[in-house]
Amino acid sequence: MMAAIEKEAFLQKHYLTEKIETLYFGGGTPSILSIEDLGKLMAALRKEYIIEPTAEITIETNPDDFQEEKLMAWKQLGINRLSIGIQSFFDADLQWMNRAHTSGQAEQCISMAKAAGFDNITIDLIYGTPTLSDEAWKENVDKALSLGIDHISCYALTVEPKTGLDKMIQQKKIAAVDPDKQARHFSLLMQWLAAAGFEHYEISNFSKPGKRSKHNSNYWNGVDYLGLGPSAHSFNGGSRQWNIANNALYIQSLSKDQVPFEMEILTPMQQLNEYIMTSLRTMEGLSLEKVKTKWGQSELEQIVQISQRPISHGLMHLDENFLILTNDGRLMADGIASDLFFV
Repeated sequence: MMAAIEKEAFLQKHYLTEKIETLYFGGGTPSILSIEDLGKLMAALRKEYIIEPTAEITIETNPDDFQEEKLMAWKQLGINRLSIGIQSFFDADLQWMNRAHTSGQAEQCISMAKAAGFDNITIDLIYGTPTLSDEAWKENVDKALSLGIDHISCYALTVEPKTGLDKMIQQKKIAAVDPDKQARHFSLLMQWLAAAGFEHYEISNFSKPGKRSKHNSNYWNGVDYLGLGPSAHSFNGGSRQWNIANNALYIQSLSKDQVPFEMEILTPMQQLNEYIMTSLRTMEGLSLEKVKTKWGQSELEQIVQISQRPISHGLMHLDENFLILTNDGRLMADGIASDLFFV
């Protein structure tokens, strides 16, 4: 697998023409990689691409993967940001989500990361689970703040069809997810983190000023990106492509110097819809000037007309030629965006 990913890095090196500002090792649990494998991959990337000296380089990791030797080795490889899948500081939640780590490990790993010299740390928290009361949700957020975390990504638990979790809910072995509770937890979260001085710079992402994720921001601002590995997605403004999900077929194709992907060429209207979807997720919002300049006056007028309804309902406001969702609007961001889409 590692050899195949290195081969893909070589074959796809012309996809990105600019210097690399961010690297993100994620999409699974890359922290289980050996230091040797991760080092070889980093060397291959540095060989094929021009990586900025100040690039943000993130690795996703779980609390149970933490080892002092790994942390020091990651730092030596140039990794300067950790994304830790904490999910909750309560054992009951972690057991319900079938997580391998404990609440004690969740706290300990943050201390270990800071001791190793990592000062750019983000954690994931999940809300809306049946085991999480409003009071416990507040304790989770307060715990993160007390540990000095400057960036938090928060997600409502989603139950994918045909998963073990979905099956247990269907069999009534565990409680189902309550969407009203999830909405309430998200509303409370926005209040608490605003009071703590965090910017809600994207629907699921909160940070102290100056601590935003460059990688996340580039994604939502429509910057080109290249994904390597099975199921990885890439985007260059005019097209979107995604690799085959099957590991064996992925490896087999790369052994023949072929990147196994499908591609979709985006029409101007699809590009506009992409911009609507991503820009409305950010705190800066959708630029009407950009719509007019890039897509035209009639498209601008249609967006302005349709946006009057969410504005009148307090879900959106117009601020210096930018359409920005309110806190209530963020609860239904996908629906508002889809109403603005061009078909």
